[in-house]
Amino acid sequence: MSSFKPIGQVERPLRVVAIGGGTGLSTLLRGLKRYVPIQERRRRPRAEDASKSSAVSSHLISELAAVVTVTDDGGSSGRLRDDLNILPPGDIRNCMVALSEDEYTLAKLFKYRFDQGELQGHSFGNLFLAALCHITGDFAQAVQTSSHILAIRGRIFPATTTNVTLAAQMDDGSLVRGETNITRSKRNIVELMLDPAEVDPLPETLDAIANADLITLGPGSLYTSLVTNLLVRGIPEAIAASRATRVLICNLMTQANESLGLTASQHIEKILEHAGGAGKDLFDYALINTAPISPGTLAQYAREGQEPIVTDLDRIRQLGVEPVTGNFLHEGEVLRHDYDQVTHTLLRLCFSRISTAQTA
Repeated sequence: MSSFKPIGQVERPLRVVAIGGGTGLSTLLRGLKRYVPIQERRRRPRAEDASKSSAVSSHLISELAAVVTVTDDGGSSGRLRDDLNILPPGDIRNCMVALSEDEYTLAKLFKYRFDQGELQGHSFGNLFLAALCHITGDFAQAVQTSSHILAIRGRIFPATTTNVTLAAQMDDGSLVRGETNITRSKRNIVELMLDPAEVDPLPETLDAIANADLITLGPGSLYTSLVTNLLVRGIPEAIAASRATRVLICNLMTQANESLGLTASQHIEKILEHAGGAGKDLFDYALINTAPISPGTLAQYAREGQEPIVTDLDRIRQLGVEPVTGNFLHEGEVLRHDYDQVTHTLLRLCFSRISTAQTA
C-alpha cells in the first residue's frame, strides 16, 4: 500500500470524532489510529505489522475521539450492568483494544473469557473496566484512567454516563424493552427510544464535536449502534452545528431485526428522523460500497435473510447528502469494511474540503 498523500496544503493535522458502537466502530478506529502520533509508550511492532507501519509517513490526525453507545444488556456486559450497576463495558473495551499500541497482545488479554466458575462467560477486559469503575467511582473516569494505563492513541467517551435502557416501538404497535430483546424481535422497528428519554452526554464529547474537522457515524447496526448515540440530548444538535466534514459510513449488508429490506437512502432517512430537528443538516457525505461481493459470501449471508444494501444514489442526493462510492470491502470469515480504504477516503474528503475553503 502506498503512503497517503493529502490533497492540497493544510496548516495542521485533523481533529477527528468517530461515533458508533459494536465491531463497526472498533474496525474504523484501527484505520484512523495509524495516523495519530504514538504516545510516550511505544509498542514493539510485530514483523507482520512492519509493512503497514512503514506505509504511514506522517501524522495527519492530531486528536482522535471515539463516542461509544452504552445500551448493551446482553452477555458479560449485561451481567456486570445488572450485578454492579455500571454501564456496559463491552463496546468500550473493543475500542480500547483497537486504539492500543500493542493491539495483538492486548486483544488476547482483554478478549479472554473465563470458562468455568463464577466468572464463566466474563471477559477479562470487562472485569478490568468494572474494577476501575469501582476504584474511581465514576465510569467515565474509569474509561479515561484505563485509556492512560494502556497508552491508547485517542480518547474514548461513553455517549452518556446515565444508565439507559433501549425501548422500541415495533410495526405491530408493541413496545419492546432492552437491546437484546429488540434485536431478537421478528418485528420491524418504527421508533427507537431511550429510558429515561432525557440524558446528557459528557461535556468533553460536545467539545470534541464542536472542535472537530471530521466527524463520522458508522458503520454499525442501524438502530442499536448508530441511532442510539443520536438520542442523547445535544449530540445531533452539536453535529448539525459543526463546520466539520460529516460522513456517514454506510453498512455493507442489511441486518436481521434491524434493517432488512432497507436501501441506503432509507438507512439515512431512519437516522435523520431519529435526530429530530437536527436531522435536516447532519451529513455532508455518505461512504457507500459499490464493489461486488463474492457469491460464497452472499450465500452465507443469504441464509440469514441478509443481502447487500441497495445503493440508490439519486435518492441519497435528494436528501442533501453526497454519496462517495468505491471498493470498501474486506472479505474474510465475516464481511467487514476495509479500514485502510475507508480511512484514506475519509482523510482525502476532509483535506480536500479544507483546501477548497482555504483557496476560496
